[in-house]
Amino acid sequence: MRAVITVIGKDTVGILAKVSTICSDYNANIIDVTQTVMQDLFAMIMLVETDRMNTDFTAFTQEMKELGTSQCLSIHVMHEDIFNSMHKI
Repeated sequence: MRAVITVIGKDTVGILAKVSTICSDYNANIIDVTQTVMQDLFAMIMLVETDRMNTDFTAFTQEMKELGTSQCLSIHVMHEDIFNSMHKI
């Protein structure tokens, strides 16, 4: 199983590191990541494998949400199946 993580917010030092640390803490393997900074806006999309996570998916998404709140970022974690269903015509 894979998940898509999106992060949007004001650019600050360490955003990628903080999100990656949570992935590591929960044993979610980062497959791919793309990020960009547009003036002072940070945007990132990360694809992670969640098959070997050491917690349930809900706890992982909650931890990411709490990080977003504490850092004034919008962080959204979506299961790949839901992501794919949303983008089918």
